[in-house]
Amino acid sequence: MIESRCAKNPWEYAWHMMSFPMYGASASAQSCFLCMEANLIIHPDPTTVDYEINTLPTLAEDERLFIGIDTGKLSHHAGLISKNLLVKHKRFDKCPVTNFLNSREGFERLLEAIKAYAPLERCIVLKERTGHYGHALQEYLQKQGITVYTMHVYKRGLKNKTDKRDALNLANTAYNQLELGLQPGDSIKQIHHEVPASEAARKLHVLVQRRAELTKDTTVRKNRLTAIADELFPELTETFKDPQGASALNVRQKFPTPADVAKASIEELLACRTRTVPGRAALIKLQELAKQSIGITDEARLYGLVLEQGQLIGELREMQKNLDVLENEITAIVEASREGRILMSTGFIGTMMAGSIIATVGNIAKFESPGKLRAFAGWSPSQTQTGTSKDAMTLAKGGNKILKQAIFMSAFNALKGDTEMKAKYDRLVKRKCNLDLRTGKYTGKMKCVGRIAGDIITLVYVLLKKDYDLLQSLPSGAKAPDPTLYDRELHAKHLAQRSSRKGDQQPAEAAKN
Repeated sequence: MIESRCAKNPWEYAWHMMSFPMYGASASAQSCFLCMEANLIIHPDPTTVDYEINTLPTLAEDERLFIGIDTGKLSHHAGLISKNLLVKHKRFDKCPVTNFLNSREGFERLLEAIKAYAPLERCIVLKERTGHYGHALQEYLQKQGITVYTMHVYKRGLKNKTDKRDALNLANTAYNQLELGLQPGDSIKQIHHEVPASEAARKLHVLVQRRAELTKDTTVRKNRLTAIADELFPELTETFKDPQGASALNVRQKFPTPADVAKASIEELLACRTRTVPGRAALIKLQELAKQSIGITDEARLYGLVLEQGQLIGELREMQKNLDVLENEITAIVEASREGRILMSTGFIGTMMAGSIIATVGNIAKFESPGKLRAFAGWSPSQTQTGTSKDAMTLAKGGNKILKQAIFMSAFNALKGDTEMKAKYDRLVKRKCNLDLRTGKYTGKMKCVGRIAGDIITLVYVLLKKDYDLLQSLPSGAKAPDPTLYDRELHAKHLAQRSSRKGDQQPAEAAKN
C-alpha cells in the first residue's frame, strides 16, 4: 500500500479532516484521499516517491480505465486515461502516470494505483510488442483478470519523447480505438486483443522458436564446412555427395587434409562409415583423388582451416543432437493436443508444421476472420496506386516467418499428393499461367502456389475456430468431446457448391457444415 503524506505528518492530516469533513469517515492517516495523488511517480528506488498533482479519482460506476504501459528492463511506466480524467486534466498528456519496478513489488504497487480508480475488470492495458521485457507483466495482468491489448512499435513524430509521454500515448490510443471507436488510418497502429494462448501453444512457443534458431545455425555451419571442403579437398564430393553427411564428417574430422586421407589405411576409412556406403572401391578411389588433389597446400592457411573445420564439425553434431531432442518433444506435444490432431488430419500438414502453426497462432480467437490470420502470416495483398502512372498489386512483405514457412511447406505437400488443393492448383495453372511453347511448360506457377497457401490458411482458421467455439459452448467442468477432424469428402462437396456459385473463389470451410 502506498502511504500518504499524512502518515508522516499528523498535523497535515488533522487540517485535511477539518477542511474537508466529508472524507473523514473513509480517510485515514495511512490513506488520505487528498494525498493519494493520481499523478504519482514511483522511482526505481522503492523508498522514494514523488508527487506531482493532487487530484481525487472520480470515475463513473461503469467507466473504463485505459492504461498504457511503456516497458523497460528495470522499470515500466503506466499512463492512466479515462473519460473523466480527460475532462479533469483537459489534455491526455496531463493525465496520471506511475513508474513501477519490474518486480513483484512493483507489479503490486501498480495494482494498488489502478484500484484507486476502477475495479480491475474495468481496466484495459495496452503495451507495445517491444521484446521479452513485458512478458512477465502481461502474464501477471492477465492472471488478475485485466484485459490486455498489444500493438506494433512505430515511430511517432513527437517533439518531446519520454517514457511518461510514450505511456500516455499508448493509453490515449486505447481510449480512442476502444472507447471512441476511432479507426486508425495506418494498420500498424491497430491494437490487438491478447487472448491467452492454449496450453499446447504455450509449451510449443519456446521449442519452435529454438528449433528455428538451431536450424538456421546448422545451415550456417554447413555452408561454411562446404566452403572449407572446396578449399582443402575439392574432389571430396566425387565420393561423398553430401560433404556434411555423417560418414563424410567422420572422415573429415579424423583425416582433415587430402594428405591425411592418402596416408590412411583402407580399413581406417571403412571404420569411418556409418552405413555400408561408400564401398571399398569408392574409398580406394578417394585415396587416389587425395594424392592428386588440387586443394591448397599453404601450411599457414591449412593450419587455420583444419582448426576451424574441427570446431565446426563438433558444433554441428551438438546442434543436431539438440534438434533431435526438440523435435521429439514437439512431436509428443502436437500429437497429444487437440489442435495438432485437427491439423494433421488434413494429411498435408506434418508434425513440425503443425507445431509451428499452433505455437505462432497461440489462440485462434485472436483473429476475427481468415483474412486477419492471412495478414498475420504475411499472405495478404499489398496495393500501390497513384494516379494513372502506377497501379500494382503484390504479396505483402513481412508476417510471422515461422508461420509463413510452415504454410509454404504445407502447400507444397498438398500439391505432391492427390488432394483437393492439387486439383484446384492444376485448374489455376491452366487459367493463370503462360504456356512456354518452346518447352511445353507453364511459367509463373508461384502465384498459384500462393493462392493454395492462402486457401490452407483459411482451412486452418475454420477448423481451429470451430473447435474453439465448441469448447467455449461447453458448461464449466464438462468433458470436451473429440475434435472435429478434416473431412475430405465434405471439403470436396463444399468446394463444388462454391465453384458453381462464384467460380474459383476461396476454399470452402469443410468444418462449417
